[in-house]
Amino acid sequence: MESKSGKKPYSVELASSLFALALIIGFLYVTQSVIVPLLFAIILSMTLYPIASFFENKLRFGKAAASIMAVIIAILIISTLIWFIVHQSIIIGKDAVAIQEKVLAAVESIQNWIQSQFGLERSEVIQKMKEQGNNALENVGGYMSTAFGSIGSTLAGVILVPIFIFFLLYYRDFFKEFFFKAFKNTDNKKIHAVLSKIYEVVQSYCLGLVMVMGIVAVLNTVGLMLMGIQYAWFFGSMASLLMLLPYIGIAIGSILPALFALATKDSALYAVGVIAWFQVVQFLEGNIITPNIVGSKVSINPLMAIIAILLGGMIFGLAGLILALPMFATLKVIFDAIPSMEPIGYLIGEPEKEHLKRNATQELLQKWGIVRKPKKFLTPTVVESASPDDTNSTDKKV
Repeated sequence: MESKSGKKPYSVELASSLFALALIIGFLYVTQSVIVPLLFAIILSMTLYPIASFFENKLRFGKAAASIMAVIIAILIISTLIWFIVHQSIIIGKDAVAIQEKVLAAVESIQNWIQSQFGLERSEVIQKMKEQGNNALENVGGYMSTAFGSIGSTLAGVILVPIFIFFLLYYRDFFKEFFFKAFKNTDNKKIHAVLSKIYEVVQSYCLGLVMVMGIVAVLNTVGLMLMGIQYAWFFGSMASLLMLLPYIGIAIGSILPALFALATKDSALYAVGVIAWFQVVQFLEGNIITPNIVGSKVSINPLMAIIAILLGGMIFGLAGLILALPMFATLKVIFDAIPSMEPIGYLIGEPEKEHLKRNATQELLQKWGIVRKPKKFLTPTVVESASPDDTNSTDKKV
């Protein structure tokens, strides 16, 4: 039912916007084999735009050549990271025999501890392990088929993403005009401002993430070196790369060096120390490093960030965990620009300082007129006129 002014009620506009959003999410889920590489390409193309702009404006390259150079530089950087991981893995694999002996010794000590604490004989422990192993082997076929099935989509994504990035950079002005044509009823300046804000938010997130990963890699490596853990650079860098998985990446990255320390060191305290140090680094990253580098440009409150990661994982799996935060930050910019979705954008963003104060509830109720502000009672001053009979008249204050 429309109002007299012809404008739809806010509840109708909100319901239609949410319904359209649900349809979009369903479409993304069905077409994720194409959408996921495209989303990665959009994010990376925004990150690589300054490089393409440098070649185009400073070095006077053509737009096509500048776009190709930006893609080549990205491929070289990613290839170098992959080479580093594979090379270090091969080096570690050469010491596999020595590590295996220490792992067996660690397993032996664990068995002795289980026997002393729980009274289980070694034969019982081995039997339990065999039962669990048999149960796991029953599902190996399914796991292998799933893994090999995903290789095809991964290879397709590896091929598609660079192609998408090139065309997104090469046709960037063409795509911008598409938005002007698609939203003719909206002020062009507002469309330009929204697109610029999306670019700023995504680029700030990606470049800030790279800087934070570098700092975390150094901190991880320094801690492992001080504890005398071998291959400190490899383990520290691997844990920082896992920061692509927000909130859980560093914690997951601490497992491998902790197991390595348990296998190569004489005391289990080294493994505990590795996990403890990585938790310290994660605390520093979440509370000091990231807020100061990324700042308020990617303003998503932690609760909404966790929900975004869970939803991204449900829709796109592992890729969704990586894409969740930049995509949610983009949605916030879009929601802020749509009147019917502005409250949702407000809910995604960071709370203001006034919401976190001790007396925030009272001030909030006063702000929205639910509770009246207390009146300030001033003591009035009344000057009485002097009586004619009173020769010594004075002013009296009530």
